[in-house]
Amino acid sequence: MAEHHTSAPVEVGASMDYNEHEKTYAGFTALVKWGTIATGALMIALAFGFFVGGFFSALIVFILVCAAAWFLL
Repeated sequence: MAEHHTSAPVEVGASMDYNEHEKTYAGFTALVKWGTIATGALMIALAFGFFVGGFFSALIVFILVCAAAWFLL
């Protein structure tokens, strides 16, 4: 078997910039949260528009659901 000889210390990588890491994670979680809310609001608006009829009524429902989520969260 081949042997692995190293005389120098093993490099573990550069130091972490934890502030940037936390900002990236916060941005990702916000994107997932609002993306999920927008998708749910879109599904509700599409169902409302299908059963009640009308593009503008579905658009109003979409805006109302997003506004309600904004105030509740």
